[in-house]
Amino acid sequence: MNKSKFLLYLLYYGKLKKEKMKNNWQEFGISNNQIIQMYKEMLLIRRFEERAAQEYGKGKIGGFCHLYIGQEAVAVGAGQTLREDDTVFTAYRDHGHALLRGITPNEAMAELFGKYTGCSKGMGGSMHFYNVEKGFFGGWGIVGAHPPLATGTAFATKYLGKDSVTICFLGEAAANQGVFHETLNLAQLWKIPIVFIIENNHYGMGTEISRAFSGKELRYKGEVYGMEIGRFDGMSVVESYKAVKIAVDRARKESLPTLLEAETYRYRGHSMSDPGTYRTKEEVENYKNIDPIESLKKEIIETKILSENELEKINDEIKILINQSVKFAEESPEPPIEALYQNVYL
Repeated sequence: MNKSKFLLYLLYYGKLKKEKMKNNWQEFGISNNQIIQMYKEMLLIRRFEERAAQEYGKGKIGGFCHLYIGQEAVAVGAGQTLREDDTVFTAYRDHGHALLRGITPNEAMAELFGKYTGCSKGMGGSMHFYNVEKGFFGGWGIVGAHPPLATGTAFATKYLGKDSVTICFLGEAAANQGVFHETLNLAQLWKIPIVFIIENNHYGMGTEISRAFSGKELRYKGEVYGMEIGRFDGMSVVESYKAVKIAVDRARKESLPTLLEAETYRYRGHSMSDPGTYRTKEEVENYKNIDPIESLKKEIIETKILSENELEKINDEIKILINQSVKFAEESPEPPIEALYQNVYL
């Protein structure tokens, strides 16, 4: 689908979503409480990322910083399908995934500030969030390097006789790496319980996907290996949950991998240093018309699950939480000098 056709699709789809404002999540066994939780989680990620951008602008955060604004529905929908003993791998746009796996806003913000109280002791920064105890294995900065690691972890759980599942998030540009094909082949050959989710936000840095990928849809990369594949609307948390739930259940019950492609979009540049001049304001605004948080907010109000005032209260509570995380990060200590010699191998 070329860009002009896709923009027309977005305009149509936005109108279609407004006409379908019914609690269709109940048809798939999603409770109203789950919907509220999904809304809270998406809003937490959005407010955290917005504040991270502000603090980066003040010079309090150094290095690279890749924001997840616009893509929240993918991680939140997928996260709702997982258990505590499951495992998540992702690339460098990792703040949202980390928060969903139980890394606190305090630990996340402190890591961005390079403080010793951060989830990676201030050593990893934005691209290398990590917490093994909570099943979050990064935050990986090298494009396409983590799918083999995720597959190895999933193989280990199967080898040990566990029924836990691994989800591996990656960008559409990473799907063109040769090692990704090797990984898909092995995952299907050995029947490994893993779900690969390509978060297709349509741009590998500043290169539009149609200029870098000659195929029809990225999900078909898995078809040649006999793998189950799927594609879903990554701007809808409900659709994200539905698609990933089927794949996670397959992995858990049948020990089979799945490759999913999420159609999503990032509203900010590739990183904080990216002005995003390779796309038009009209394109960005069209995607904002189907913003995953605003869309769910409207559905929650329409179906009378919560009122607008109650949703605003949730927003205020999350803002307080984020403000506290910044204060925590500012007051936290720098890594000690002896930390320079930790985790260094000769």
